[in-house]
Amino acid sequence: MSGVDFLDKLLDGVAVEWKPLEEVLARTKGTKITAGQMRELHKEGAPVKVFAGGKTIAFVDFGDIPEKDVNREPSVIVKSRGVIEFEYYDKPFSHKNELWSYNASGKAINIKYVYYLLKLNEPHFQGIGSKMQMPQIATPDTDKFEIPIPCPGNPKKSLEIQAEIVRILDAFTELTAELTAELTARKKQYNYYRDKLLSFEEGEVEWKTLGDIGDVKMCKRILKNETKPEGDVPFYKIGTFGKKADAYISRDIFEDYKRRYSFPKKGDVLISASGTIGRTVIYDGEPAYFQDSNIVWLENDESVVTNKYLWHFYKIAKWAVSEGGTIDRLYNDNIKKTKIIVPYPSDPKKSLAEQARVVAILDKFDALTNSITEGLPREIELRQKQYAYYRDLLLNFPKPETASAASA
Repeated sequence: MSGVDFLDKLLDGVAVEWKPLEEVLARTKGTKITAGQMRELHKEGAPVKVFAGGKTIAFVDFGDIPEKDVNREPSVIVKSRGVIEFEYYDKPFSHKNELWSYNASGKAINIKYVYYLLKLNEPHFQGIGSKMQMPQIATPDTDKFEIPIPCPGNPKKSLEIQAEIVRILDAFTELTAELTAELTARKKQYNYYRDKLLSFEEGEVEWKTLGDIGDVKMCKRILKNETKPEGDVPFYKIGTFGKKADAYISRDIFEDYKRRYSFPKKGDVLISASGTIGRTVIYDGEPAYFQDSNIVWLENDESVVTNKYLWHFYKIAKWAVSEGGTIDRLYNDNIKKTKIIVPYPSDPKKSLAEQARVVAILDKFDALTNSITEGLPREIELRQKQYAYYRDLLLNFPKPETASAASA
């Protein structure tokens, strides 16, 4: 069923009228409050939520701000500066006076329905705001924005249609929220078991340094004139490490440098040595080259510790970070002096078997909590795509000129 057919079935032939927000909703002002006052007045668990730009909020008591500035109606809050977005809230609230909000008190309209329409159109408002040096929109930008009102001549029928749209979209939103909450809980569980398993509270252990395991290696330096925006072999810099490469080198340079200089083998664990230090990527063996000094690896023959064990250990490693300039950096000595716990060091076979047992457990947790091809992140991604699909179907009301063109 196409989007138009889906919507036609829901509307069942009723008319749709487009009206500006200022005609169908009440706009409310905020309260005069500074960021400093919000910090001073904030009390965890207080009943009134005060919104500012971005993610800045405070919870205050009723007496902390003027009663006239407390809004008790379910509303859509317009975050009009910086990150331009909309938020739905249905408990007592206020906001800084450069923001504004809308409610449907006494109106034949479902405010949550309006919220979903505005969220769908956030890119439109962000485009308006981007024309300013500091991104921002003004009240006329939202007041004059037109939204579709189904069956405007029959308020009861109109509200029923709006409520059904909200019900469907709420169901997807709630499912995603539940999955996200479960993912957060599983990550805490994963961190707990990872820390416990890698502490080896029972059994024979020995602390070694990474320098005891192997030498720190890096690729040959690539000069800027050796790269191009498109090409044969991706070249990963610290900014694209673990992401999509934005520079490439020729196959000839790759084969030459790979043969003559240090190069990771498949399974080696690459480490970010600058920026966000300690990020890791397991090299998959595909043709790729990595920025010298910023991306390094430990040359490991896996006779003492396996690379997968190293990879899990790096997540809790206490790196000896040298501070200088604006970027923290891991120097080779910092890495070599970092300590790692090795189980059953006097029995290599037993040690590697124990490492394999620990890795198998942690791999399952990691797949559940981090994998984008399986586990909860994959499930969340699918639900978000499903939500976006149905949102577009349900809110794809044809405008009068579109409808006229289609019938011509």
